[in-house]
Amino acid sequence: MINSMTMVGIMLYNTKGDSNTNSAPNSDYAIAGAVSGCVTRFLCQPLDVLKIRFQLQVEPITEHHVSKYQSMHQAVYLILKEEGISALWKGHIPAQLLSIVYGMSQFYSYHMFMKLSDRLPVDDWKHSTSFVAGAAAGTVATITSFPFDTVRTRLVAQSSNHRVYQGILHSHQEILRAESYRGFFRGLWPTLLQIAPHTGLQFACYEFFTDLYKRHFDESTTRIVNSLIAGSTAGFIAKTVVYPLDLSRKRLQIQGFEHGRKGFGKFFRCEGMVHCLITTAKEEGMKGLFKGLWPSQLKAAATTALHFTVYEQVLLLLTYLR
Repeated sequence: MINSMTMVGIMLYNTKGDSNTNSAPNSDYAIAGAVSGCVTRFLCQPLDVLKIRFQLQVEPITEHHVSKYQSMHQAVYLILKEEGISALWKGHIPAQLLSIVYGMSQFYSYHMFMKLSDRLPVDDWKHSTSFVAGAAAGTVATITSFPFDTVRTRLVAQSSNHRVYQGILHSHQEILRAESYRGFFRGLWPTLLQIAPHTGLQFACYEFFTDLYKRHFDESTTRIVNSLIAGSTAGFIAKTVVYPLDLSRKRLQIQGFEHGRKGFGKFFRCEGMVHCLITTAKEEGMKGLFKGLWPSQLKAAATTALHFTVYEQVLLLLTYLR
């Protein structure tokens, strides 16, 4: 029974040219994506908090400096000491909304774009098709969920001693009042420039590594392991390639939020993606463009592995229940 159910999962995910995929309702892909996003967010939120704290710190992340955060273990200790364990899940509700909406939009859109590609003569371009469909799906998901990302970033970034926002509803009201609806989409352009290639690389690399794995092992008995290994590798590679754009996105999202950043050191000011990248490199060196890379890589590897694995298993379960 396990082997037959696992094969269902394999057929469900391999959208291109597989009639079994079309037998599943389109809503299944949205449901599986939403569940995947929810589970992954809850388990990996602490890494996201660390990543954002590192990205927004102007001072060097080193143990031989007066910086607030100097290393991963020191940052965890300091956050627990100053803010308590709940701080590692700070901004979790908007982050969950972000992940659920994003996961639902991303996997549903990817499925629809891959179905559309069935009508095109691209059978010899499997991985390229996955890249384009993944990039398009990431774009749709980002635009749909971006307001939640902005709120999540503001809540995580603010100091406990200088709280500007009291919660998700209050933050929405304050951003809308002070910055209008545009405040929710601050940094959208660099985000799309980052997310499109990042998501495209995730799907293309995932397809490549799962194909590579299946050529060497019995896919019916190692499918979950296959998903975890391929997903973590794909996430690690994709995040590393686009990381400077991710850093500039976070720094743009906190512009106009100086009061809430008191106690975190020098406030970084920039006026756009290019200006942000140039200023970061000028003031902090090229290493500054990769500040927070290590926790970000860990998070990317873990989240991508969980995203694909949970997604496929939920699809499998929905099909089995029918």
